[in-house]
Amino acid sequence: MKQPKRYLITAALPYANGLKHIGHLAGAYLPADIYVRYLRAQKRDVVFVCGSDEHGTAIPIQATKEGTTAQAIIDKYHPIIAQNFSDLGISFDIYHRTSSPLHHETAREFFKKLNNKGDLITKESEQYYDEQAGSFLADRYIKGTCPNCSYPGAYGDQCENCGKSLSPDELINPVSTLSGNAPVKKSTKHWYLPLDRHEAFLRKWILEEHANDWRPTVVGQCKSWIDGGLLPRAVTRDLDWGVTLPEDLADGKGKVLYVWFDAPIGYISATKQWAKDNDKDWKPYWEDKDTKLVHFIGKDNIVFHCIIFPVMLQLHGNILPENVPANEFMNLEGDKMSTSRNWKLEMEDYINDFVKPENGGSQMADVLRYYLTLIAPESKDSEFTWKGFQDANNSELVSIFGNFVNRALVLMHKLCKGKVPPLHAAVMDELDHEAIDNIKATKEKVEKLLEEYKFRDALFEVINLARIGNQYMQKKEPWIIAKTLNTNPEAQQLIDNCLHICLQLTANLAILINPFLPFTAKKICYLLKVVDRILDWENAGSMKLLSVGYTLRAPELLFRKIEDEEIAKQVEKLKAAAIHKEPVAAPAAPSVAPATVKPEIVFDDFAKIDLKIGTIIAAEKVEKADKLLKLQVDLGFETRTIVSGIAMHFKPEEIVGKQVTVVVNLAPRKMRGIESNGMILMAEDATGKLHFVHPETSINNGSGVS
Repeated sequence: MKQPKRYLITAALPYANGLKHIGHLAGAYLPADIYVRYLRAQKRDVVFVCGSDEHGTAIPIQATKEGTTAQAIIDKYHPIIAQNFSDLGISFDIYHRTSSPLHHETAREFFKKLNNKGDLITKESEQYYDEQAGSFLADRYIKGTCPNCSYPGAYGDQCENCGKSLSPDELINPVSTLSGNAPVKKSTKHWYLPLDRHEAFLRKWILEEHANDWRPTVVGQCKSWIDGGLLPRAVTRDLDWGVTLPEDLADGKGKVLYVWFDAPIGYISATKQWAKDNDKDWKPYWEDKDTKLVHFIGKDNIVFHCIIFPVMLQLHGNILPENVPANEFMNLEGDKMSTSRNWKLEMEDYINDFVKPENGGSQMADVLRYYLTLIAPESKDSEFTWKGFQDANNSELVSIFGNFVNRALVLMHKLCKGKVPPLHAAVMDELDHEAIDNIKATKEKVEKLLEEYKFRDALFEVINLARIGNQYMQKKEPWIIAKTLNTNPEAQQLIDNCLHICLQLTANLAILINPFLPFTAKKICYLLKVVDRILDWENAGSMKLLSVGYTLRAPELLFRKIEDEEIAKQVEKLKAAAIHKEPVAAPAAPSVAPATVKPEIVFDDFAKIDLKIGTIIAAEKVEKADKLLKLQVDLGFETRTIVSGIAMHFKPEEIVGKQVTVVVNLAPRKMRGIESNGMILMAEDATGKLHFVHPETSINNGSGVS
């Protein structure tokens, strides 16, 4: 496959309404940085852009909470977020702002071009309006009682108690958060992007052209959206915070661009600013088909980056993304990360506790990068635990990687007078050749995996090379051979060969680990007294990275051991800060018959069950089984065969297309020779009839149920 002329890499713009946690870091920014550092080491033309998303209702809502202005909020959090990323080694070429004049100008031009071409439509609709405040209300400015769980503080877009997605019209007794009054409905005009016009393009581009090279979860979620039928999506809102519409636009006064439309254009404005700052031309990065555009995001942003933004880009005449390697979510100590419940580990807190010079320095930034990559949610949700963090550091970084580098340097100083020893071909054996072959093979493996966005697997190969180095050194035992120097004429040559290979392997480790642990790579370069230029990817696999006779620095530990007391402190800190909300129970339905209740379980038992929403896409009777139906269920990330005992209640043709709730982590079970991979949840009424347990309105396949 032809290598692109240039690369443009984006990471999702974080909201500048508060500090960002490690789930955000693991989802988009760390994998993007690993990929970019690899491309730079390959000497490829690459630009890595990001920036703060500073519009939308989240900003003024946070301003209200802090008793200040929206501008003050973004001015407060933008530099903190930028510094947090820098402290953890995220190497953006530019970290821009959507509040910048350049972005406003770019976003308005984008809107104007689409509108003038007839690619946008206008519609009148009834929206909630606060008469006292004299303002239309965005979803987050409306509160009411949740129709699903009766929680009285649900927002117009979601109930934070039960997690159900809502629309303002679904709320019971809605009130405005601005005045506390009940809002009224008032007619307003808005501009819409008619996504329904572009279903054929999206189906071909995603489901045919990228079905095999994009992650299954991404393709599955896109398929669900497209198959469900796309609708026009509003691109403007009645707000006073955001990018205002062009002044010459009729009926555009008092309206701003909807944040989902404005924010991704921030990638373009950031590229423009980077080009301006570096005397470059920004256009090839967005208009030349020889540019490879890659979006790194979390799975909650898939629809925006794979369906909506590509439609916008195509209409505007820009290139489309080659890949969108979206990650799943990262949980924390057995629960979902939640800002509202304060169940989170913010980058700022980690930096203060571990990365500040007095608490460990940049070494500990790499420890976090290592663990987050090790448990990266590339194909399914993962979990950060402090014990896992400690074990990854102590058992792998300290005991394997750091231990090998330290032993190689210690033995070189002790047995080779502190200089790189020569390699004596005459006494090389099979172990020596095998170690050299492993160095070259590891480069090829890591390179292939990085090109495929398999960062977790690539990191494993690098650590495994250090493991191979330890095993090689242990088998060669140069410290034992040293005891025979007076009697064995080949002893020094054998020692030289072992340590020469170990030192060259160490230099290779610096190159291979650099995309993942950049501070560690630089520390190894310092110890080896080589310039950073050695980290160029073309040098990986070489056995001539260190010159024979060259004096190296005294060994220093790359990583420190993390003590139990530190971990206990962090766990206690997390639990102490968490806000525990008591769930509001839904009104009980009248009982028609006495119900038996199974023995009580604890929350940890329930938490083991993984429930997902899926759609039945095929159903058929199981031969010689009156009660069984064989179902094909689309779970968004994959399609599963499930055998369900519902044939006495439903005909196969009746249930195709129905959404259901599936237990997806149930052990497979063979029924009538068919392996069933999951279980459909059903409810039984007083008459014994079964009913599907499903969402009230259609939602994305693969959505979690909690």
